[in-house]
Amino acid sequence: MSTRTGRAVRFDRYGDVDELYVTDVEVEDPPPGRVLVEVGAAGINPGEAFIRSGALAEVFPTTFPSGEGSDWAGTVVAVGDGVTGLEPGDDVFGWTDERASHATYVTVPAEQVLPRPAGLDVATAGALYVAGMAAVGSVEAVDPQPGETVVVSGAAGGVGQIAVQLLAARGAEVVGIASEPHHARLRAMGVTPAAYGADAAETGANVRAAAPEHIDAWVDLYGGGYVAIARELGVPAARINTIADFDAVSEYGVNGDGTAAAASRENMAELGELVADGVVEIPIAAGYPLDDVRDAYTELEKRHTAGKIVLLPQGR
Repeated sequence: MSTRTGRAVRFDRYGDVDELYVTDVEVEDPPPGRVLVEVGAAGINPGEAFIRSGALAEVFPTTFPSGEGSDWAGTVVAVGDGVTGLEPGDDVFGWTDERASHATYVTVPAEQVLPRPAGLDVATAGALYVAGMAAVGSVEAVDPQPGETVVVSGAAGGVGQIAVQLLAARGAEVVGIASEPHHARLRAMGVTPAAYGADAAETGANVRAAAPEHIDAWVDLYGGGYVAIARELGVPAARINTIADFDAVSEYGVNGDGTAAAASRENMAELGELVADGVVEIPIAAGYPLDDVRDAYTELEKRHTAGKIVLLPQGR
């Protein structure tokens, strides 16, 4: 069995971005049923920041030292015994459940590796899993029908921009809540924008002005009281989904489907094809070398980024 030297992001205790560092690691050939991939791009996500900070320690406990990252795209380096349909040199994308993609190499089960279709670039493919499956899960949870009006809070973010396009593709009329600098972008995607208000009452009034007749469903991607606003505007609990307000799920009886609910090879393949065919666009806001992982998360945690941020592990 051969070994390689790779590099990977680690943190040794809960804390802020200063806990992140990049270290050399030994990378062995993949065992049976698994695939070794050289990572070309790996998305970063708010949930990873919450895990690193310790905010989700009870839900997602961490063993230290910990790696991080679920999204990835790259090139097959080696395949383990029993793996068929994949060969070294293949361009692929997929996901890992082992907090391991923020690295130069990742080893994953073969069923979590998909051929990267022509038209799907490596940076976009590397940002597809967490945000993409969160968007798919959120949309499926509210079951949008053609002609219905669906509100999306956090519409300009990485998940939001995917969700509004999926909703539009299902024939829904979409109202997207976002700050005014993002309204032109939302309009270009066929979304009616609504501005954040100074308080819940003003935000609710802005949404009602954008959708004066009725609101059928609500996808909450931001938290901070938007589920309460949705209920006050008469949206049935069964037609509300949040991926950002865990307390609201129990308090209001709404749905809480996100990445885990939608995660499947079939959904990843379908979303990949939609992006490759130009039906869904996933904007990449910025790319950072692996060594700049602290800067990448500092930018992410401002919560103002329009689109996805990716790490580019092969760059120094």
